[in-house]
Amino acid sequence: MRVIAGSAGGLSLYLPKSELRPTMDVVKGAIYSSLGDFVIGARVLDLFAGSGALGIEALSRGAASATLVENDRRAVAAIEKNLVKTNLKGNVQAMDIFRFLDRFAAPGSYELIIADPPYAKAPGERDFTPELLGSEALLKALAPNGIFILEHLPGAKLPLRNVWECFRQKRYGATEVAFLRPVV
Repeated sequence: MRVIAGSAGGLSLYLPKSELRPTMDVVKGAIYSSLGDFVIGARVLDLFAGSGALGIEALSRGAASATLVENDRRAVAAIEKNLVKTNLKGNVQAMDIFRFLDRFAAPGSYELIIADPPYAKAPGERDFTPELLGSEALLKALAPNGIFILEHLPGAKLPLRNVWECFRQKRYGATEVAFLRPVV
């Protein structure tokens, strides 16, 4: 079943009953429009998967596989319901994303990694963006010529540290999307 912007055959995907912030439909559409045929045959890793909409849409657009990693148990239940609803098969991992990256993401495993972490909006809140961009395990998990798509707080300075190159960035209301690749 084709999934477009969080909708499967005209029916909305399940959203977890939690405090997770779902990716806006316009952002999902823009991401996949920008990727074009790149997603076909790709191995996809969806970190902070929420409802699983981004990883599931990748599967519906021809991705070879999708691993959806989420720590919130209600979100994991929503992902599983959405996979059943769409009749697609994904690998759901209920765990902390950094634990998954450190222990289970083999080098070069994914052509496309997508992350939509919670935003740190107030002092003292955990900021996942620098953690992700500094993660050696994430960098190693990306296949040669792979793409890392990161949703982040608009206007936030990304600590790329000569490790990542941002080749496309666009703001959509309350979120900004950066398309990154490793510096060679």
